[in-house]
Amino acid sequence: MSLDTGDTAFMLVATALVMIMTPGLAFFYGGLVSRKNVLTIMMQSYVSMGVTTILWVAVGYSLCFSGGAGGIIGNLDLMFLKGIGINELYPDLNIPVLLVVVYQMMFAVITPALITGAFANRITFKAYLIFLVAWQLLVYFPFVHMIWGGGMLSEWGALDFAGGIVVHALAGMAALASVLYVGKRNVQDSGAHNVPFVALGAALLWFGWFGFNAGSALDVGNDDVGSIAVLAFINTQIAAAFAATTWLFLAWHYDGKPSFVEMLIGMIAGLATITPAAGFVSPQSAMLIGVAAGVVCYFAVVLRKKYELDDALDVWGVHGVGGALGIVMLGVLASTKVNPEGADGLLISGSTGFFMTQVSALVLACIWAFAFTYGMLWGIDKVTPVRVAEETNLDEALHGESAYTE
Repeated sequence: MSLDTGDTAFMLVATALVMIMTPGLAFFYGGLVSRKNVLTIMMQSYVSMGVTTILWVAVGYSLCFSGGAGGIIGNLDLMFLKGIGINELYPDLNIPVLLVVVYQMMFAVITPALITGAFANRITFKAYLIFLVAWQLLVYFPFVHMIWGGGMLSEWGALDFAGGIVVHALAGMAALASVLYVGKRNVQDSGAHNVPFVALGAALLWFGWFGFNAGSALDVGNDDVGSIAVLAFINTQIAAAFAATTWLFLAWHYDGKPSFVEMLIGMIAGLATITPAAGFVSPQSAMLIGVAAGVVCYFAVVLRKKYELDDALDVWGVHGVGGALGIVMLGVLASTKVNPEGADGLLISGSTGFFMTQVSALVLACIWAFAFTYGMLWGIDKVTPVRVAEETNLDEALHGESAYTE
């Protein structure tokens, strides 16, 4: 095989798009918290770009994509990217291995950053840094290997196109465990302090999500299966639009006014929900997934509020429930007529086999993420305090900086 310049260019652009999602998340979260805690939560996203990159090239890529066939984790044969030639092509693809390394790195960067919205205003920076590294090693890396690296769940036949389990369900369940461990905020935010920040962040996330989902095809297309990248691209747009509109009207009905912020949250829910299915379902199914995301995730947030779980920015309701819903709906709506490399879901085949595989993989991921997250926070608390002493001005208290001068 020889280098395909078109596929390589496509994946370079997709990688850059996924990279911009982390700053987008920082602005999205930053706008939602109070004005004196903006830099704290934004830095939790940005610092992952540094720490996770180091961790990924040191051991992460190797643990995820080297050895360990059928297992839970890989090996350390590719530590610090040793043995990977500059011009070496990825097996069965026409793009460089190093391009796959950096593309997958961007997924690793943003996934733990998603969790920070749940424990906003409550975690010390030192504890977060330890958590960032430990969570990658004990939760994220194993599931990347098990699903995308030839590990146990891939041998089961589980499918996850771009991270319904690997990114969103894991982050959502980690968020739930975090909230239960650290407890409620003493001082509740009064609402988004900067809606334009939220809108800017949402725009960057939506824009970047095309690289997240379409890029997960890893090529532009071929004669055997057509362009799965194009399919994933349009499904991403469709699901986000249907979910955002559904959420907007639900919030309008129950709250009395059409909220801009609520619509943007619905958009994120649609994007999270279509992520595992983007390359395996038809555009018509993506419409259904978008509506389902808007309804189910909206009422998940309502339920969370009813039981007074202080998931500050609704990571569980949006990402956790959205990712889980997408995995389940993939088990129902997947079609090999759409993607011959996928599977036929319950609606197409009439068989429960693939559907139950999806559900089993999801249950394992949820239990694993919750248990390990709660356990590691307990362990970190024995080393250094997890919870901050003062919640009202974390930017000054933790970082000696302020977002605003007045």
